Amino acid sequence: MSHQREPTVVGVANFNAAEDAATLRGAMKGFGTDEQTIIDILCSRSNAQRQAIAQAFTHEYGRDIIEDLKSELGGNFEDVIVALMRPPAEYLCKELHNCMEGVGTDENTLVEILCTRTKKEIAEIVDAYERLYNRPLAEHMCSETSGDFRRLLTLIVTGARDEEAGVDLARAQASAQELFDAGEAKWGTDEEIFNKILAHESFAQLRAIFEAYKDIAGRTIEQAIKAEIGGELKDALSAIVECVENAPAWFAQRLRTAVEGAGTDDAALVRIITSRAEIDLAAIKREYERIYDKTLESDIKQGETSGDYKRALVALISPA
Repeated sequence: MSHQREPTVVGVANFNAAEDAATLRGAMKGFGTDEQTIIDILCSRSNAQRQAIAQAFTHEYGRDIIEDLKSELGGNFEDVIVALMRPPAEYLCKELHNCMEGVGTDENTLVEILCTRTKKEIAEIVDAYERLYNRPLAEHMCSETSGDFRRLLTLIVTGARDEEAGVDLARAQASAQELFDAGEAKWGTDEEIFNKILAHESFAQLRAIFEAYKDIAGRTIEQAIKAEIGGELKDALSAIVECVENAPAWFAQRLRTAVEGAGTDDAALVRIITSRAEIDLAAIKREYERIYDKTLESDIKQGETSGDYKRALVALISPA
């Protein structure tokens, strides 16, 4: 995973929380809501700045800005704006909780959130989850998933991954051989070895392991996983591999799937754009164009998304 941050949203220089709070209050008070002002302010401020605005809003008016926004806005537009107002880890916890509650679990969302985050990001999510829902994330997840998929996610959530330290090439060589022996070299795949290595090693170490694997196997680890492992575990392991190699490209593909299919997957669209805006959305945008020969912006503008919602997404992707 390249660790250069490439955000599209960096916040504004001469920031004044009380002033923004007053402007937002004005945009929501009285007759009709001024959506454009809400977009202009909230899509250009950093999350830290938005938290300061929320505090100023409560301090000044004795009101909860998220509740006010919810009562004034609706639909997907509301989802984007509310997503922007929550602290990042808390927002992802809400998404995890939603995808496990109710009938059936949305494994795609579990994979997207848990398999693509660094050790530090996972730790923040785990802390926030217990604080918000009064139950450990690992426990909730175990009740909603099963088999090797559950084992892999449990390892990730319980913080099994190593810290990003130096790379040990000799150990990478040994791990690559172990993966080869667990997969291609035997009849039936030993998923446990894949889980153990892909959930424990740091991203930098995994990159070295995957290089070594190519030399041993004559094909990529990704090809091996797709050929030998099935179901949700395949998606989860593939996500780890692809994010180690090129996270922005992986997210670009997810966005493409979200805008392309029959009916837009707005939940995924909102989640990826809002949660990556301050991390690597500029890189995701570039990869999108490289892979699909179209800009992310043009695909969203052509999609089925409506006015204010579309404008908010575009403001986050391509700040003025």
